[in-house]
Amino acid sequence: MTTKRSTKRIVFIGAAGDMCRVAIDRFAKTAGDKDWKLELYDIRPESLDAVVTSLPAGSATAGSLDLFDGAALRNTVEGAALVVLGAGPYNRTAEPVMAACIEKRVPYLDLDDDEASTRAALALDAQAKDAGVPILVGCGASPGFTNVMAADAARDVDTVERIDVCWVTGDEGPVPFGRAVLDHAIRGFAGPCQTWEHGRSVTHQTFLETDVFALGNTLGDSYRLYECAHPEPVTMPRRWPGADRIRVLGALDPPPTNGIMRGVAVGVQRGKISMDEAIDFLNDLLTDKTGSPKVWRHALSGLWGTVRRGEIGAVEVLKFLAMSAARKHPPFRGTNYVRVTGKRDGQQVVSVRRAPVSGPGTAWTTMASLTGAATAAFMVLALDELDEQSGVLAPEDWAAPEKFYETLAAAGGSPLHEVVEAVVTPSSAVTSRVPSNSLSSGRV
Repeated sequence: MTTKRSTKRIVFIGAAGDMCRVAIDRFAKTAGDKDWKLELYDIRPESLDAVVTSLPAGSATAGSLDLFDGAALRNTVEGAALVVLGAGPYNRTAEPVMAACIEKRVPYLDLDDDEASTRAALALDAQAKDAGVPILVGCGASPGFTNVMAADAARDVDTVERIDVCWVTGDEGPVPFGRAVLDHAIRGFAGPCQTWEHGRSVTHQTFLETDVFALGNTLGDSYRLYECAHPEPVTMPRRWPGADRIRVLGALDPPPTNGIMRGVAVGVQRGKISMDEAIDFLNDLLTDKTGSPKVWRHALSGLWGTVRRGEIGAVEVLKFLAMSAARKHPPFRGTNYVRVTGKRDGQQVVSVRRAPVSGPGTAWTTMASLTGAATAAFMVLALDELDEQSGVLAPEDWAAPEKFYETLAAAGGSPLHEVVEAVVTPSSAVTSRVPSNSLSSGRV
């Protein structure tokens, strides 16, 4: 087991990204005046000056770090109370940082949403246990918040038969995204993805399987999502090996964006356009520029495919293209949603956990706002519980749902009823177990 540390020196690697900036800010506000100090590292340390200035005086420093410099990395993490990795792409960055943390016996946490790097992390479980080190992976929104939702909903059934994990993220206005984020997104819209099916891991093709869910929030009762590559089907079978199906479905909002992303991703997969061309094109569209005609051919092909398959109507596509031409952006809409299906006392039960609000006037106005707040919440919980943990752990393995929801509400600056909503059918399945001070009408 790890030894108790009197000081909480927290090393944040890749601190300049949008999600990481939110996580740092929300952690500082949520952790309060406890004994902690942040060391923020990035390959672009000058971009951290404003972050350091915004934090309580003397609570943070900024520096430069090349995480692929093994000696510098080991020297940086040594003696830390927690190392948080926010630098992507995780299929390149996670392994060296985890290896350094295991070697130096330092707790590690990341917000990795990459399937391959999550599998690589689980392979280090025995080493981490031998070293007595907790390696906490997937501590963001999805994975992260979704994993906690699954653990929560699974308590409503005796036997878990199926877990559907869903995410939606929306239009954030005319702002570019980081190249690592778009690289990950493009790879997620074409290529293989892991699914847990009939008690074993199988490989599907991303985007081919589609389903409609009653997501609630601002997204309504009939929203289409697509199967995609994500870490939840990699980690959750360790907790629920008897489940018949564990899958992740995601979507971008507004819906026509999915066809555009699919077309661009297929173009990259087939070698028709380069990853750099695809990223440049998407950032052009995000910032109201025209975009390359070469890439538009692939984007329109993907968009037409969604119409041809009946996944979206032609009128909705035309309205979307007209709004885009006029440089008009819809309000942000997004959510995390988990549906667990199983049996309780021999009766079929469907238990849902979902984020009930998003958009203007709420705490969840961007992808970074929810992911960063969730990471901050996991950091706060981890620092309180590290001495009890070792090995490679996903959130469903260690984060208590009630504690996490309360900490996320504090990190996001939201009331608890705006953080998570529960819908259980039939509702009588859990009536006897719902505390009197919890949210009523099927809410937990």
